Amino acid sequence: MNKATRREFLRRTVLAATACATGLVARAAANERVRVAVTGVRWTQYVNDHRGRGSEHLAALSAMKDVEIAALCDIDESVVGEAAKFVEEKTGKKPAYYQDFRKLLEDKSIDAVTIATPNQWHSLQSIWAIQAGKDVYVEKPLSHTLWEGRKVVEAARKYSRMVQHGTQNRSAPAVQQAVEFLRAGKLGKIKVARGLCYKKRVSIGKKPDGTVPSGVDYDLWLGPAPVRPFNENRFHYQWHWNWDYGNGDIGNQGIHEMDVVRWGLGKDEPPRRVISIGGRLGYEDDGETANTQVALFDYGDSLLIFEVRGLQTPDYRKARVGFVFHGTEGTLVGGATYANVFDLKGNPVTSFTGEGNHFRNFIDAVKSRKREDLTADVLEGHRSTTLVHLANTSYRLGRQEPLSCKEPFGGYLEGDESFQRLREHLRENEIDFEKSSIRVGRFLEFDGSSESFVGDAEANKLLRRDYRKPFVVPDTV
Repeated sequence: MNKATRREFLRRTVLAATACATGLVARAAANERVRVAVTGVRWTQYVNDHRGRGSEHLAALSAMKDVEIAALCDIDESVVGEAAKFVEEKTGKKPAYYQDFRKLLEDKSIDAVTIATPNQWHSLQSIWAIQAGKDVYVEKPLSHTLWEGRKVVEAARKYSRMVQHGTQNRSAPAVQQAVEFLRAGKLGKIKVARGLCYKKRVSIGKKPDGTVPSGVDYDLWLGPAPVRPFNENRFHYQWHWNWDYGNGDIGNQGIHEMDVVRWGLGKDEPPRRVISIGGRLGYEDDGETANTQVALFDYGDSLLIFEVRGLQTPDYRKARVGFVFHGTEGTLVGGATYANVFDLKGNPVTSFTGEGNHFRNFIDAVKSRKREDLTADVLEGHRSTTLVHLANTSYRLGRQEPLSCKEPFGGYLEGDESFQRLREHLRENEIDFEKSSIRVGRFLEFDGSSESFVGDAEANKLLRRDYRKPFVVPDTV
């Protein structure tokens, strides 16, 4: 080895050692393939233009030439075969399989993991993966409780990992341009902005507890949640409607729209006050979460109102699952791939279109090692997920009132107007007002600096769960 070559070799060795010491080495260089493991892979074909999130992960990642789907992880052995077959057909290589996420993390060749498991697992799996040196793409909502979401942010920052939250609207050009339009003040001053989840959900019925299916590690499925007998209505997908595992449709679908509304309003700090009303109306089943809900968040200078309707309903301002900004100069109405602007008379002004690639954005950030390249960094995910937890806390601490009650929003005119529209919606669905009631949530004051409710111990208790050992989110990550 000549002197020049030796000097270059030593220089590179020193630089590499320094980078390793500071935790700045990228696991995958810009020209290398990123080895990804996908967690939660129940394969489903398209139903109503959608399919399971794990299926979406596999479809998106398998289309990228610079990504290798190296492993699959799922507690249900029966769902892995179709997923593995799909990956092998698309990429020519069969991925490894792990039933236990902890075993997956022992594979040091894995650069990143994507998480599409039930909500009770999102934060803990993210933290474990971060601590194991993996980058993370975690589905929405970031957390099952507010406190654990902050711990994911702390872990991401401590270990310098790229953590992308699954609020993919942030990668859509249509939404990005709409937010730029709003933030530039072109809609005037915005006093009220709405998020909508008008998404029909049929009853899940009632089912008795039963036997754990063959091939399912039910203890791993429960994870941090308390032990309960196995029930199909608390398992695949239906877990969304049970408080032990899910956060209702406001946390399932609504997080997307609330994220855009918060972004458009330019609100990094949480609201100072919240109230939420609603119920599970139109049928009686094993579900616990609201299928009908209105939440109002008071930021002081503006209001964010979110509406969930699980029964048949017409659009609001031509939006069904989307967002509406009411400005002094007009209205902006949009969804995941479009946004339309109207003047005060309802005349079209401009429009934005374009669907993004959230997974591509994540992989690019994994390679660049620049947190600012992420369109939905973990902190933004935590801020938006906080709204879910605030609304559900108010709702769960509410009192039952007749549907004929007046001004449940305590004088917030925009909230009471939303409630009046909601009652008309329930009448159209032939809800018996004499036999039905609605839960009127508790008004809660929130301190953003401490991320806690002011003077309400009962509400603060819902910000953190009792974890089942050994599936415990640590105080110090």
